Parts: sequence; C-alpha cells; structure tokens
Amino acid sequence: MTIANSADGTVSDADLNRTQEAILSAYAELIEELGTDDVSFRLIARRAGVGERTVFRNYATRVDLLLATAAWIERSIFAREESPSVFDTPLAIREAMEAYDQRPELAHVVAETTMRGVSGAAPTPRKERLEAQLRAEVPAVAETDRRAIVAALSHIDSAATWVTLRRELGMNRRDIADAAAWAAEAVLDPIRGRVG
Repeated sequence: MTIANSADGTVSDADLNRTQEAILSAYAELIEELGTDDVSFRLIARRAGVGERTVFRNYATRVDLLLATAAWIERSIFAREESPSVFDTPLAIREAMEAYDQRPELAHVVAETTMRGVSGAAPTPRKERLEAQLRAEVPAVAETDRRAIVAALSHIDSAATWVTLRRELGMNRRDIADAAAWAAEAVLDPIRGRVG
C-alpha cells in the first residue's frame, strides 16, 4: 500500500487509513511498554487487531515502520498548536520539552529517527512556519540571518535537543524547559527591535 506524501515528505493523519493508524498506535504503545528492540511485527499485529501480513503490507521493513511511527508520534502524541508569532516560539519550545519529558520513550524514538538520518525523516517539521513568520514579522532581517535564526530555532525545537539535555547533561524536566526556552529567547533577542 502506498501512502501519498505531502510536499514536505511527511504523511498527514488524514492520509492514514484506520488500519495504519491502529498499527502505528499499537507500536507506540508497545515502545513505551517494552522499548523498540523487543517489539515484533507479530506483537504489533496482535495489539492492533490485524494480521501480521497486514503490518508487512503497510510497512515492509522495520525502518519503514519506525519512520512512520516516529512521524505519527510527533504529529499525534506531541502535537501542538502553531505559535501565532515567531516571538512566541520560546513558550512553545518550553511546552514541547515538557511534553517530551512526560513520554520519554517516545521522545527518544522521534529524536533517534531524525538524528540517525533515516530516509524520509523530517528533522525540522516547523522550519517553513518559522521562515514564513520571520518574513512576515521581521522583514528587515537579511536572508543569511533568517536562515541562521530558523536553523537555530529548529534545532532547539526538537526531541533531539530534549534527548541531549536529558541523556548527556542529566538535566531534569524544569531545567530542560528553561534552557531550551532561554536559548530560543537568546536567538530572537537581537531582532526584537526590528519588528515590521
């Protein structure tokens, strides 16, 4: 079964059928219970209420399933409203870091899928929105500066950042949220006075 991708290469929830939604949801549940290594296609099929062949027909390889599940987790479990302004991004990042902390196994899946560069992963799902907001709200920002701002905010606003702060720096939930929001504020501070 082929799923139509949007212009940015991602698959929307509207493009998923009920079977695919059940498979991805079942896999996400099992990841939280068992981790990614101990989940077989048979177990996923049983949890989703479908046959094992159905899982293989929809996701031929473990990589396909992992990629689709990570994207589904990001859209469904870690879904959030778009910030109305680029200057509201630090608050959205703070909330995202807290959400990742509540579901760490799933945050790791999203982060590691994008960090490993799995084909088709969308490491910067909010990039286009940030670019559009900057162009609209701060048109005086030079293109090179705009690219740098978008790159920095996209990197800060990711499960990968949460994983790094948690795993490598041993930070707790509040400190992660504070650090990420502070970093986003630091990126935006130099352009606050140029709002058009």
